[in-house]
Amino acid sequence: MLILPIKKKWFDMISRGEKKEEYREIKRYWDVRFLKAIGFTESKFEDIKESLKKKECSKGIIVTFRNGYSKDSPEIVARCLLSIGEGKAEWGAEPGEKYYVLRIERIL
Repeated sequence: MLILPIKKKWFDMISRGEKKEEYREIKRYWDVRFLKAIGFTESKFEDIKESLKKKECSKGIIVTFRNGYSKDSPEIVARCLLSIGEGKAEWGAEPGEKYYVLRIERIL
């Protein structure tokens, strides 16, 4: 399971079912965390990253979205599918940028 702190605006939109995706920059910090979350080791890093660019990973990830950093902060636990692609500006993505995209399949 992955715990991701998010801003109140995005947290509220996810809890109301308005925001269906969350984005993270493509950088080494997230590479390692997402690979571990989907159950792969770093030795498979480039293969997995390429498959994420072409299609969504077939294995879902359980993600806890937390509004803040405290253990007592409000949380939403969701099943998400991971891919790499462009995000929507209304949900916080910069136009033309590639991101790790966590598509929220359902809230648990």
